[in-house]
Amino acid sequence: MNTMKTILIDDEQNNLVNLGQLLKTYCPGVEVVATAADAAAGRSAILQHHPDLVFLDIQMPGKSGFDLLRELHQYDFEVIFVTAFDQYAIQAVRFAAVDYLLKPVSIDELQGAVSRALAKRSEKKKNLQLENLLQLLQEQKEDHRIALATIKETRFIRTTDIVRCESSNNYTIFFLSNGEKLTVSRPIFEYEELLKSYGFIRCHQSHLVNRKYVKSWVKEDGGYLLMDNGHQVPVSKNKKDVVAWTLKTQ
Repeated sequence: MNTMKTILIDDEQNNLVNLGQLLKTYCPGVEVVATAADAAAGRSAILQHHPDLVFLDIQMPGKSGFDLLRELHQYDFEVIFVTAFDQYAIQAVRFAAVDYLLKPVSIDELQGAVSRALAKRSEKKKNLQLENLLQLLQEQKEDHRIALATIKETRFIRTTDIVRCESSNNYTIFFLSNGEKLTVSRPIFEYEELLKSYGFIRCHQSHLVNRKYVKSWVKEDGGYLLMDNGHQVPVSKNKKDVVAWTLKTQ
């Protein structure tokens, strides 16, 4: 089995030791070739070893993990962020569909992240998710793009181009302003959390709508939202107050 050359970057020595031990014990496809305790040493290690995978702490003294990535400009490796909870950083990372692990690291989550990195690395493609992440961190909110991983590809879609989302078991169908539909193998509640600050309303257990595209709220026949594209999206009884308040504030 091919192994992934891996670099660990974290300013706390005990975190480096702990993660190294977990990888050695539970992730046989990983070979740690270097560790670094700050962004400068991490950058040097990456340029020297040309890794397949980097575990990167976000919050470090001086330059952050994001600063390190900005300095590299080229991303021919996978990244798994390892961080204490940081709502803003994690929001951006999740938008870009980049893997992250919260400290303390769970073995199951570590194995899952490594498995996904191995699958992506086997495609030997440029890491567009990282480029999108760094773009997200400096763009205005209204121009944010979200990474949607379909079976065939990962698409980077402006939040303003999403009309609505509809749940289908553990899948979510995205309806775009150009009439296109994208199916993603993640549940709708994950996108409710990611998109709520971008004008999206969870109006029903199975539906999430962009209020920008709501034409009217029809209160007959049980109540539904009429979208600009003619779609009728039901409003559940327990969501009526939230929908009413959100539409009034637009």
